[in-house]
Amino acid sequence: MSSASPEVAVSLEDPPPRSPAVARNRAPIRDVLTRALPPSGTMLEVACGTGEHAAFLAGALPGWRWLPTEADRTMAGHAAALLTAEGPDTVEPVRLFDVRTRPWPEALTDGVSAILAVNLIHISPWAVTEALMAGAGAALPPGGVLYLYGPYRREGRHTAPSNAAFDADLRARDPSWGVRDLEAVTAEAARHGLALAETVDMPANNLSVVFRKG
Repeated sequence: MSSASPEVAVSLEDPPPRSPAVARNRAPIRDVLTRALPPSGTMLEVACGTGEHAAFLAGALPGWRWLPTEADRTMAGHAAALLTAEGPDTVEPVRLFDVRTRPWPEALTDGVSAILAVNLIHISPWAVTEALMAGAGAALPPGGVLYLYGPYRREGRHTAPSNAAFDADLRARDPSWGVRDLEAVTAEAARHGLALAETVDMPANNLSVVFRKG
């Protein structure tokens, strides 16, 4: 299991990959965060992927210090390269981090006031969701925000045929992956003192899901 490392090595030999999905969802995510968050704080981003969300959202939320993390070493290198080139100075170096690490490193939790995870819990085993909720519940202060983005089933049903097809594809790739039931995610969050505050319809039949620490 990976723990946080001080910094991920940056390679600028090849341009970092770009995600078309980020271009579609980053502005709607910004709008939700702008409404849900106070003007300043420290954001821990779990599974930062290409780093594109960190570059855009940190620029749109200048009062926030940004801590990007990634469990996959190759992807973390891509994110580090992109953020070195494009990230504002409020973004810290990318760190290797798997949420299943117990306990979460103090370097990532000290002073954290919000946690962001975009497109994580359906592309990982359910144990990652459990660990995310446990870690967020322990790290966040009262009123702190956990923000999730991705597809969900509601009351056991998919919200669109495209989500059902995506779910089938995920489970074919790895049986432990899959689109999660919002009710199950909410129940797991509640076990760790995180209450569902808001759900917002987003592009491509996704949801923004905002939890607050009680």
